[in-house]
Amino acid sequence: MRHATPPETLRFYPSQPYPCPYLPDRTARSCVATPAHLVDAATYGRLVREGFRRSGYFSYGMICDQCEACVSVRVPTARFCPDRSQRRTWLRWVGKLGATEQPLVFIPEHFRLYRRYVMARHDEADEDASPENYERFLLASHVDTRLIEFRAPDGRVVIVSLVDVLDDGLSCVYTFYDPEDPRAGFGTWSILWHIAQAQANGMPYVYLGYWIARSRKMAYKARFRPLEGYWRGRWLPFERIEPLFRTVP
Repeated sequence: MRHATPPETLRFYPSQPYPCPYLPDRTARSCVATPAHLVDAATYGRLVREGFRRSGYFSYGMICDQCEACVSVRVPTARFCPDRSQRRTWLRWVGKLGATEQPLVFIPEHFRLYRRYVMARHDEADEDASPENYERFLLASHVDTRLIEFRAPDGRVVIVSLVDVLDDGLSCVYTFYDPEDPRAGFGTWSILWHIAQAQANGMPYVYLGYWIARSRKMAYKARFRPLEGYWRGRWLPFERIEPLFRTVP
């Protein structure tokens, strides 16, 4: 049995308020598990099951003042049923995109794709998409992290996905892809691929990170059904959570 850091060994520190990266009219606060080097694989898995996410070496949860917009969501893989659009995307690329696991190191081709993606999709400033920030954000890890690249038939890398392997499934950390063809469905393909991998390996869940109803960047996760959300200390069917946000201004 793998060792899990005793809960009393960790400390959880609230951050200072900072501008919310998803809702421009809000401020955000994070709760960070420290010291980061003691967050081993088993402890990290427990934190993910309690709604935490990972950025580089740090595991964090959201504790925003008077805001509960960030809801951790996961797909129960045994019951997942793709919709018609997802089936079309899967059939479009199955057998055409080659998936290969690569070492968790700086690869210039990946970084060039990352810069194109974040500057096109997230309006990142040039200095924010630096090699240093890329390595700190994506390539620093104390847990079992896999870097998967997907190549198109012409040899181009079109998707790069970082995923953490947990005791009970996969946690999608970050995915970036070729932004020049928004109809390609590369983001959808990546999630479907990870769900298929989890199903093939008997893993019950794929964790998708935060769903945020009012954020175009994060609301798409509601399309992967059935879905569960971590709400006020427990996992619930998404159908019980989604209505709570229909009247939120």
